[in-house]
Amino acid sequence: MQSENPIFADFAKLLNSAAGTIAGMGREAGETAREKVREAFGGMDFVSREEFDAVKDMAAAAREEVESLKDRIAALEAAAAPKAAGGAKTSD
Repeated sequence: MQSENPIFADFAKLLNSAAGTIAGMGREAGETAREKVREAFGGMDFVSREEFDAVKDMAAAAREEVESLKDRIAALEAAAAPKAAGGAKTSD
């Protein structure tokens, strides 16, 4: 039968306690870091994906309308150009 050395027993208890303390410190550090990140990002104005998609769709519709209006203006200018050219010739 092997007798237990009190120095080794105390050392083992100390290591177990230290391991538990270190693990607790690691968990606490992780929680603190997560909280700091939440605080940092909490003050920023982020939009949700739904809001982003809605604005993106509105911008696409506005671009299409602008292109349509450009085409209409070009057609009106083309139709008005012969009249202006004909009127300029009669003033000679």
